[in-house]
Formats: sequence, structure tokens, C-alpha cells
Amino acid sequence: MDLCHVPTAREKGWYLALMAPNVKGSNYAWLDPSRLYCHPQGLQDCLSDLLQPFQGDPVDMVAGIDAMGFILGAAAAARLQKGFLAIRKAGHLCVQTQAQPYTDYSGREKVMEVRIDAISPGLRILLVDQWVETGGTMRAAIQLVEQLGGVVAAFPVSPTGVAAICIEDSEGGRWIQEHYKCAHCVPPHLQPHFNRHQ
Repeated sequence: MDLCHVPTAREKGWYLALMAPNVKGSNYAWLDPSRLYCHPQGLQDCLSDLLQPFQGDPVDMVAGIDAMGFILGAAAAARLQKGFLAIRKAGHLCVQTQAQPYTDYSGREKVMEVRIDAISPGLRILLVDQWVETGGTMRAAIQLVEQLGGVVAAFPVSPTGVAAICIEDSEGGRWIQEHYKCAHCVPPHLQPHFNRHQ
């Protein structure tokens, strides 16, 4: 798809076609959204779709998950005129941190961390990542925020929540959607294809 072309009818998720499929094997995510981020209108429409459910909600800060969540998270923070917090893979922060182990979508054991002075009790945080496949990474980020007293979103009384391009219909993805206010960009008729990685 031409990175300058904008379709006449811009239905929710039109920009998903900009993503490129995995050609390197099972150690990689099955889609690469980088081309979506390169497309000016595609990125803007993706952000609008992600943030629409949170319009009018009292968001205090946006947090993005290392590493691709930094792109959407920082863009969402700029759109909302809020601060941005990076939730990092362990070992990169030179200040005191809170750590949380987790298992990522590929089954690898990892640890993420956040600086302890960035989240104060009651701070309402919108958590953003590129993708929720098994839910392990997002759930660890939620635990980090909540351990420090921040509020992500206790559904249905949700002051903020979770946003990603896609939240797959996995056990972890369903748990997150059942417990937190969520937004993603995949229209219902396409969701089965994304769940099967087609």
C-alpha cells in the first residue's frame, strides 16, 4: 500500500492493511505495524480509534510498554496533552525501580520495571502497548502500576484502561477485557482472522 494514499472511505481499522506479515519465522511477531506508523493519516486514525472509548475519562498519565508501546503511548500522551511514562524491560533504568516478572507471547521469561517515583497513589493511567497476544506482558504492566498505587481501570467503573492495536481472543486477552476498560482497532468481522494470525 502506498504510504501517501488515503482511501476515500476510512472505516475503523482501514489502516490495518498497512501492516506487513512476518517473513522471518516463529521467533518474531506475526505482523509488523511499522508501516502503519509511517503513514500520516493511518497513524492519526489509529490513535483516534484507540482513544475514542476514553473520551471524557479522567486520564492523568499514559504509560507505554517497552518497546513498541512507546510509539503509540507517546503519541497518545501528546494527543491527550498528558505526560508519558515508559515501562521498561529490566536493566535499563538507573534509578530505584519496582520489578515484575512475566512470560511474553513467545513463552520467554522476562522482567519489566518502572521507576517508583513516577506513580503516586490514585494516579489514573492509560496503559498502551502495540499488541496483546497472550496478555502476559500487559498483565505484568497492570500489576506494576497497581503495586505502586496507580489506577488502571477496574471494569465497569473505569477511569482509564488499556489500549492496543489488537487484543487477541486468548485466555489472557479475555481476562484483560473482562477486568479492564479496553480499546483496540480490529473490527469484529476481522477479529477471528487476527486470532488465527491470518
